[in-house]
Amino acid sequence: MKKTYCLLFLLFFNTFYSQTKLLSWNLENFGKSKSDEEIAFIANTIKDCDIVTIQEVVAGNGGTQAVARLADELNRKGTKWDYRISNPTSSNAYKTERYAFLWKTSNLKLKGKPWLEQKYHLEIDREPYFATFEIKGKDVTIVTFHAITKSMQPETEIKYFKLLPQEYPNLNLLFTGDFNCSQSHSVFDPLKKIGYAPILKNQKTSLKMKRKGESYLASEFDNMFYKTSSLNFIKSDVILFYQKFVSLKEARKISDHIPIWLEFSIH
Repeated sequence: MKKTYCLLFLLFFNTFYSQTKLLSWNLENFGKSKSDEEIAFIANTIKDCDIVTIQEVVAGNGGTQAVARLADELNRKGTKWDYRISNPTSSNAYKTERYAFLWKTSNLKLKGKPWLEQKYHLEIDREPYFATFEIKGKDVTIVTFHAITKSMQPETEIKYFKLLPQEYPNLNLLFTGDFNCSQSHSVFDPLKKIGYAPILKNQKTSLKMKRKGESYLASEFDNMFYKTSSLNFIKSDVILFYQKFVSLKEARKISDHIPIWLEFSIH
């Protein structure tokens, strides 16, 4: 009996203390237009996470500086953070953006150099950005992505994601970002059939232009897809940051999307 209790305790201990919290946020036009107060608000919103990935970092003047400002603000809160920023995506000048990763260095180790996926850069306007992190001796590769808008049929890009596990069979891939497409769309079926599951269902993540009654959210666009055989799902949710503002107009100065997050451990 004592042995059983010890095994259960060790299982609980290892699961609880090896869990990692990943947050993903499309921070609309994240660049020099963000004020110091807005950067501070964003930092306070994400500070309890271990890894943060940002979509829609401005490719031109101000994008890389905004990420550095955010990292500096996070470092003022008593925990050491590091960050990496992608090169501009290969889409046309109007659509090109950067991605960013920020993480707590005490909990995680970046392995190698993050990279923009070039194999499908002609088929995908803003090619996804990969980064591999070591967590207590085990690896996870986070793939962050911002699809083309819904009117441009993002499923024409997303369909290539089913090929990425074949391209990187030795990597433990976790897909996250703004897909501009609901997880219920059939384009995600091939990923689901090979063992990937979404962390959110029937959860809207983009903000409306104007509030309608008690409804603030518009569409199911942001999500994460994890390999159920590789990652242990603990819990997930969204952060309704707009509730801290007097109006949607003020909230949308931060972003037109809410952040999503996942707590997980690695099998």
